[in-house]
Amino acid sequence: MASVDIQNLAASVAAPADDGYELELSVVMPCLNEADTLATCIGKAQRAIADHGIVGEVIIADNGSSDGSQAIAASLGARVVHVPQKGYGSALMGGIASAQGRYVIMGDADDSYDFLEIPRLLARLREGHDLVQGCRLPSGGGRVLPGAMPFLHRWWGNPMFSLMVRRMFGAPVHDVYCGLRGFRRTLYDQLNLQCTGMEFATEMIIKASLYGRPIAEVPVTLHPDGRKTHAPHLRTFRDGWRTLRFFLMYSPRWLFLIPGALLIVLGLAGYALALPGVRLFGAALDAHTLLFSSLAVMLGYQSLLFAMFAKTFAVTTGLLPANRRFLALFQYVNLERGLAASAATCGAGMALLALAVNQWRLADFGALDYAHTMRLVIPGVTLAAIGFQTGLASFFLSILGLARK
Repeated sequence: MASVDIQNLAASVAAPADDGYELELSVVMPCLNEADTLATCIGKAQRAIADHGIVGEVIIADNGSSDGSQAIAASLGARVVHVPQKGYGSALMGGIASAQGRYVIMGDADDSYDFLEIPRLLARLREGHDLVQGCRLPSGGGRVLPGAMPFLHRWWGNPMFSLMVRRMFGAPVHDVYCGLRGFRRTLYDQLNLQCTGMEFATEMIIKASLYGRPIAEVPVTLHPDGRKTHAPHLRTFRDGWRTLRFFLMYSPRWLFLIPGALLIVLGLAGYALALPGVRLFGAALDAHTLLFSSLAVMLGYQSLLFAMFAKTFAVTTGLLPANRRFLALFQYVNLERGLAASAATCGAGMALLALAVNQWRLADFGALDYAHTMRLVIPGVTLAAIGFQTGLASFFLSILGLARK
């Protein structure tokens, strides 16, 4: 359906040499009114850097604090970067963009993470891992101190979403929400992250995993939030929904392909039973079953087309890598073959509809045996609709697949 020159896209996230960096490490903390805990976090990061002879810096990415956080950071020798664009991801993007280190370690400034653990993450980065994710949950060797994590987050939300990111994207992590992590600056520059909100952190994990970059996990301890003047920024159900929505949008297979395939299988099973008029558990499967089955087939086919649209767009824009199966698909499917399939399917549908009209003619255009005639009309309409959709989809995929410069 499309002729796409995308074989080289997967190689666009290659790992170049770590040359040209003034420092080895930049510690970046997003900040929005963190006066209660900011000094403690900066002090621990600076102590870890000094005690282990690390050539590094501490950057506070301030997102518009009004409690004097900027002055606290500056007085302690941290570099303050003002980020006017609101959002957790925006703050981190601003801080990372100004970082001068070969490696970046990011962590929240609420004193829930112990920045004295920085050397453990840095050691794994030095070993050659591109992304080192902290893990607070016992399933990954971490520890959650009493009162440090809400009950639903610890026992339901975090384990569930961590399982999903392992199953859906192959990411080898057990704590997808952990905000303490380290990564090569080159990795960040190549991933082209887009999310400006709290999805920023999960987007990094997903894209690094999809591109096959080496990821390690380091157990860490989560401490109770040290802030007293305001509540945590996270909202359980709002942020949980945002994570689920993001996972689905980043996975055309789970959002469109698998549901569409299931609908088509159900529809074809209905056809196999209803066309010969099989009785199942005492119920006669007839024309109405064919109608329901056709609905399932058409909805399923539409879902499969959306899977192809979404995947093609994501690959050609660099949001997702081009995997082997996707590349193989476009070696055999192009616009001309799609239009040929469209014509054949539409032709088959129109032929069945012509047979139904002929039956009406033979009955002098009078009353018909609808149970019999509908066995021609319903499949004919379904095939004609699918054929028409295929033709339109062929052109649309060709538009999406045009090489972008």
